[in-house]
Amino acid sequence: MAAADPQQPTNAVAHRPRAVVFAVLPPASREAGGDPLAEIRELVRSAELDLVGEVVQYRETPAARSYLGRGKLEELARAVRDLGATVAVCEDDLTPAQVAAVLDVVDADVLDRTELILSVFSRHAHSMEGTLQVHLAQLEYELTRMRGKGHLLSRLGAGVDMRGPGETKLEVDRRVVRRRIQQLRRRIAEMARTRRTQRARRLQAGVPLIALAGYTNAGKSTLLNALTDADVPVRDRLFETLDPTSRAFRYRDRDYVITDTVGFIRKLPHQLVDAFASTLEETTLADLVLVVADASLDPAEIAARQETVAETLELIGSTAPRLLVFNKIDRLDAGRLARLRALYPEAQFIAAAHGVGLDRLQARIADFFDRQLVPVTLLVPYTDAGLVARLRGVASDLRQRHTAEGIVVEARLPLAEAGRCARYRLDAAAPPRGRGGDGDGHGRPEETDDSDGGAAADA
Repeated sequence: MAAADPQQPTNAVAHRPRAVVFAVLPPASREAGGDPLAEIRELVRSAELDLVGEVVQYRETPAARSYLGRGKLEELARAVRDLGATVAVCEDDLTPAQVAAVLDVVDADVLDRTELILSVFSRHAHSMEGTLQVHLAQLEYELTRMRGKGHLLSRLGAGVDMRGPGETKLEVDRRVVRRRIQQLRRRIAEMARTRRTQRARRLQAGVPLIALAGYTNAGKSTLLNALTDADVPVRDRLFETLDPTSRAFRYRDRDYVITDTVGFIRKLPHQLVDAFASTLEETTLADLVLVVADASLDPAEIAARQETVAETLELIGSTAPRLLVFNKIDRLDAGRLARLRALYPEAQFIAAAHGVGLDRLQARIADFFDRQLVPVTLLVPYTDAGLVARLRGVASDLRQRHTAEGIVVEARLPLAEAGRCARYRLDAAAPPRGRGGDGDGHGRPEETDDSDGGAAADA
């Protein structure tokens, strides 16, 4: 048993629950680099628990019945008792039988990884939709734990929610939970329809849609604030942002809409993926996904997290082009930054909190969307002059001159907008098929010159 690292601040508060983390790790992890428990510690901190100790068993697989072996279970019980802990947190998910086995020995509440993540989500949900989504995930998780759980408690009478004599309390509870899940799904679906209507208006206007995705606490909200002058709350803890936030910014006389989304994590509970489907769909409908990564981590951890992000985006069906953006380069020295650039030559490198690299990132975004524009020449009658003002938000390189017949506009427009303006066109060329770029709308953003040499020092 190990007490919590005294070098790591616990921000102890007298009334906060004290927690002991327990885990089963493969023996090879002793020699491997990195810290396999770093993430669970961050989750504990984000759940506002004080970490006071850790119990680790090195074996290839957890014990099927009790997760920990008998000796380690007794060590966990002593740690909880001696350190005054009220919660034992498992780094993995536990079966109901494993939870029961640990509770038989440990005089404390037992949380597995999914329950801990759900606890963090419930603390950080602020909007009505976010709260409902978290509640849905919690109920779906509880429904899986109710299967095969408990003793048969006969109901001898009939009444509301009862099938009659012999029905168990457990069966009644399951039906109540299922009914509540259906109600929550309906309410969330109604809110999702409202958001889709708002998104459809943006699509009709031809405004490029950009989604921020990536591992939790990589700095997505900080980047959103830096690009759009928004005031989305930012704190150094996991899953600070649960509600999608869309803001607009303007660059090279063109408008863009960028949306912040919930962060990812290893072993993200499938109940959360399911419950937050309407929120995560922002990444499936975007024209471009900026995958934000924490540059301050070691290369092995960066690679592992990028694999998690790629798997999660694939799981939710996101096929939009992706641009990798390394944030927090102000925490790197020149040597580490150079090595990271060599490992990821197509990425962009920024320090969003200090504004470093944002101009190059915006230029890269603009260049990507510019390749999807169609050159047109329009003759707009003066009676439709309002069209010119509307085009200014979606066009690039717009020039106009006044003639006796109307306003002659030369510009580069999104394909859909060019189609809507077909009756005004003077040029003979018809817009090409597809969304632009390489013809299928899924090209990668081209790399621009991002060699600033002194980015780390400037940060």
